[in-house]
Amino acid sequence: MGLRLSVRRSAWQQSVATYAAQMPGLIPVVKGNGYGFGRALLMPHAAALSSRIAVGTVYEAHDVPSDRTAVVLTPHMQAMPASLPVGAVLTVGSVAHVTALRTHGWTGSVVVKLRSSMHRYGATPADHDSLLDAIGSAQCVAVSYALHFPLVGTSNSHAREVDDWVPLLDSTLPIAVSHLDVGSYHRLREAMPDRVFEIRSGTSLWHGDKSSLHLSADVLDVHAVAANDVVGYRGAAVPANGHVVLVGAGSSHGVRAFDDGRSPFHFSRRRLVLLEPPHMHTSMVFVAHDQPCPEVGDRVDVQRPLTQSDVDEVEWIDD
Repeated sequence: MGLRLSVRRSAWQQSVATYAAQMPGLIPVVKGNGYGFGRALLMPHAAALSSRIAVGTVYEAHDVPSDRTAVVLTPHMQAMPASLPVGAVLTVGSVAHVTALRTHGWTGSVVVKLRSSMHRYGATPADHDSLLDAIGSAQCVAVSYALHFPLVGTSNSHAREVDDWVPLLDSTLPIAVSHLDVGSYHRLREAMPDRVFEIRSGTSLWHGDKSSLHLSADVLDVHAVAANDVVGYRGAAVPANGHVVLVGAGSSHGVRAFDDGRSPFHFSRRRLVLLEPPHMHTSMVFVAHDQPCPEVGDRVDVQRPLTQSDVDEVEWIDD
């Protein structure tokens, strides 16, 4: 086996349930690599929390259970895939997005994306009305608005963005927000009790208790080397006497060195030295002769963001 995500089952389930209970109007997000778990694994958990599940693209929407509504977060400019579920809700943030849907003969429900301080796609106040007109002309139906805040900033700054938008918006449509903590979300709802707010959440929902999650990889081989031996694809020189350790995780798993070149692998509370960049399914690390060295079959710890990791196995631990 290669890269493994170990999950303490009860602690993780409790974390998810606690967060969901604190977030009325929650729309679980299950997109990309499924936050390290895989989309297929998370879908039943998301379906237990909401009748709607947000996914990244139209190509991910088919993973949503048939008795739940797929909300697609990224605008789509081409013909729809045959796998797109009937009743999926798409996102539009400009007249060009609506024109693309119309060109390819798609009609249905849409979320109106509003420009936030993140400055990704989304309507500005100046083009909000023209976007709604285009939606109606294309025989689509706007069912909600969405504001996607950056990770930086404060709850007060995010609330001000909502304040600026609210007078311009149809009061009958809910407003979905992202990247607000529990307290900020509740303050927003309390400040505008006449508006319906929803919250889309992925990282905070699935990774709320990071202590319940652990990445590791198997040691596939260990062999002795001498200083200045040449190893690897790129002919790296071994820095001293010791051992080359072959770890069963690499670039195909999303595993790479940190930007400063440090290794993501640890053993016995020590960072292992990368001999060359991780490649495909294997990484080569070095352990000096006087340091604790893993054996074949051991696991080494892997330090990588789960949103960038494609694991081979999710291991549930009953704690």
